[in-house]
Parts: sequence; C-alpha cells; structure tokens
Amino acid sequence: MTWTDLQTALAVDGYVASDDLSVAMHLALTLGRPLLLEGAAGVGKTQLAASLATLRNTKLIRLQCYEGLDAAQAIYEWNYQRQLLTIRAAAEDGETGKAVEERIFSGDFLLERPLLAAITQDTQPVLLIDEIDRADEEFEAYLLEILSEFQITIPELGTVTATSKPIVILTSNGTRDLSDALRRRCLYSYVEYPDHHTELAILNARCPGINARLGAQIVGFVQKLREEELEKVPGIAETLDFAAALMGLGIADLTSDPAALQHTLSTLLKTQSDRAHITTEVAGRIAGRAA
Repeated sequence: MTWTDLQTALAVDGYVASDDLSVAMHLALTLGRPLLLEGAAGVGKTQLAASLATLRNTKLIRLQCYEGLDAAQAIYEWNYQRQLLTIRAAAEDGETGKAVEERIFSGDFLLERPLLAAITQDTQPVLLIDEIDRADEEFEAYLLEILSEFQITIPELGTVTATSKPIVILTSNGTRDLSDALRRRCLYSYVEYPDHHTELAILNARCPGINARLGAQIVGFVQKLREEELEKVPGIAETLDFAAALMGLGIADLTSDPAALQHTLSTLLKTQSDRAHITTEVAGRIAGRAA
C-alpha cells in the first residue's frame, strides 16, 4: 500500500488526512516506528489512531496520559485483593510457603494495563498514547524500553517480549517539551487545523446528507471564528457538532436567524469568556462574511 492508497482508505472511513500526515503515517507503518503527532487540541490527532485501527480491522488500545501517571497504571499491576483472598484460603487449608507465593505471582493474578496489553495481542494492535505531554517527564522513561525493544520486564515473571509489535501513535498538545530521547524514537508530524477545502471534505464525509450551501457556510463560519481571540479554539469535532445542531434545528442558512445561530454556539464555544466575546451581533457579522 502506497501513501496515497493509505490516504484514500482513511478518507473512505471519514478521516481526511493531509499529504504530509499520510506520508508520515505510511513511513511509520513501513518502518515499524512510533509516530509522534503534535498540534493544537481538536485537529484530529486522536481520531487518526481510531481510523487506522478500523482500517486495519484491529484493536485500538488507548493510554490516556495525565499528571501522576505511573507504571502500575500504565503497564501492569497485581490483583492485590485476589491475592489476599487466595492467601487466606490457602492458610485455612493449611497451605503455606513457596507454592502459594508462586501461585499468587502467576499470570492469573496479573492485571494488564494498556502498555502490557499492547504487546501481548495475537494480532498487531494500534497503541494510542494520548496526550503524552500531560504525563510527568519521569513517565517517559517507562516508555523508552517499550518503544525501543517492545518488551516489558516483570520481576516476578521475567521479560515479556511483544508477540505482535503494535502500531504506536503518540499525541501531544504541546503543554510541555518532550525529551530528546523520546523524540529520537519516533517519526514526527505536526497536524494543523485543516484548510477550508479539507474541513469541508471532512464535514461531507461525516455528514453526507448536509446541504452543500449550508456545509460551505458552516466551514467558512468556523474558519473565521478561529481567527477571533478565543481561549478555546473550536476543533474539527466542534465543527461536526455545530453542523449536527444546525441540521437538528432545521437551520438551512446561517444568516437567516441570528438568535438561533447564537444558541447553537454552545457547540463551538466552551468558556464563558468566549461566549461573552462572540455576541449575537459578532456571530451574525462572521456568518455574513462566511456566506
């Protein structure tokens, strides 16, 4: 499959990827390297992993990163409650010693978290490490062994090597700088907000029944709205929600009912200051420019 074949296949699933992103994804698949995607929130980084998993008919395993994330939550942990119950039951039966210890530290008592689950699948999964920039810098060290060797060491069981090397996609919204060591292990692509043509293609793919004129107005409106000084710039998901709201209310022209348009802005504007900034008058003016 060439990069253009990949781009076309993703488009069939409703994901419209730029040439640069399609080439980067194709190279990551060909070379077996992780792909790091950076860009603002809402530009479609996470959705690429979901669309790729659908395209390849494989499992999507997602690790959502956050401050304080550690190995137990991301890689594995022992089922302590079950271990305690087993120890108590063994003691009541007069069973003690090494046999009990070996039993409670077997694979039956191991809870796989996303990183371990990703390397123990029979079929190559897509591993999404989402918003890696939200995790602590120390957590990146846990990833290096996995991204380099695709293996995890469990002291009680030994080293677990990947049965099927996962396709790894990492996303970052740029809230902090990532380490050079992590970047060196990945291919890289920066995902921009789509241009008018691309966003209209996405809208038509996800809302195939939308009126052509309304679709063009919606994309034009959102693109103009992103030029305003907003705390939270609306992403592609918000564009789709906006379109669904307008269609649900039977609005076929953004300039026909400024009050109704203002009500639907709850799908695009997610802070009070942004709602206060984009008044009915401002929204009407933007709609007029987008028409």
